[in-house]
Amino acid sequence: MRISLSPGLTYCFMTSVISSPTRTIRIGSRKSQLALVQTYWVRDQLQKSFPDLTFEVHTMSTQGDNILDVALAKIGDKGLFTKELEVGMLNQEIDFAVHSLKDLPTNLPSGLTLAVITERENPADALVVHDKYKDKQIETLPAGAVIGTSSLRRLAQLRNKFPHFTFKDVRGNLNTRLKKLDSGEYDALILAAAGLERLGMSDRIHQILPKEISLHAVGQGALGIECRADDKEIITILKAIEHSETRDRCLAERAFLRILEGGCQVPIGVNTVIDGDNLTLTGIVASVDGQKLVKDTVTGAAKDAEKLGAELAALLREQGAQEILEEIFTEIQRGS
Repeated sequence: MRISLSPGLTYCFMTSVISSPTRTIRIGSRKSQLALVQTYWVRDQLQKSFPDLTFEVHTMSTQGDNILDVALAKIGDKGLFTKELEVGMLNQEIDFAVHSLKDLPTNLPSGLTLAVITERENPADALVVHDKYKDKQIETLPAGAVIGTSSLRRLAQLRNKFPHFTFKDVRGNLNTRLKKLDSGEYDALILAAAGLERLGMSDRIHQILPKEISLHAVGQGALGIECRADDKEIITILKAIEHSETRDRCLAERAFLRILEGGCQVPIGVNTVIDGDNLTLTGIVASVDGQKLVKDTVTGAAKDAEKLGAELAALLREQGAQEILEEIFTEIQRGS
């Protein structure tokens, strides 16, 4: 039977669970350059831990890869970059899928689980500028500068800090976006630092935006590996590359997002820090025009990461976060 989706610890080596040392393990990935770089990194790390296993990468196109001429906020993006891979897992075509964690919805389809989260790259947003502004920082770009971003989260926070800029949606893969910038279509772009670093384009990062200007997306910079919830063998294998600190940080962030019921294309930003056994989570919810903004911070035991995320969500709801989000959802549904 084939399945179609509706919308909607520290590693411990256990050889006894890995029943077939000659098994070929199929890894699902999107076809984009960044997705493949990330997936092959995961494959190579697992190959080092399990040299007797064979890992094969299987690529798939997702809806998000195919729709490039419409702003993400207007088409909705829960599962936009993951659904086809999830169908592949449920249909036994692939054993697990590698995702940019920020693209993975906080509520997964029945039968699937977020098995592990790998060590995070820099989660911050980065400013990339046209050559004519190489002597500028975001604070000193001129009024009217055309800033490209496809993220409502970035848009809301930047409008709050820099209402004198002109903001313009930008879609396409990283090379396409950079080409548009270099041709003069934009004066600057706001991109994820992690993506640029993973593609060997760190030299294009002109400025790392401080958290006071832009809190990053939930899960940004980390990879999430999703698999069938009942596949204990695969889960055991994947635990070899789990990073406990990143896991705790991202679980707190995802719980915060889940409670507020927002997808990645709503203006919700976060920042997490772990100091010893304690985790500090800061979150923000902002209106798209940047006029309304609520922000707060909680600190507690890292082992209670998801509880902290829920606590912060409750605090921001008390401050008006839910009303802001409901206004945004209404605007999006109206196509504004």
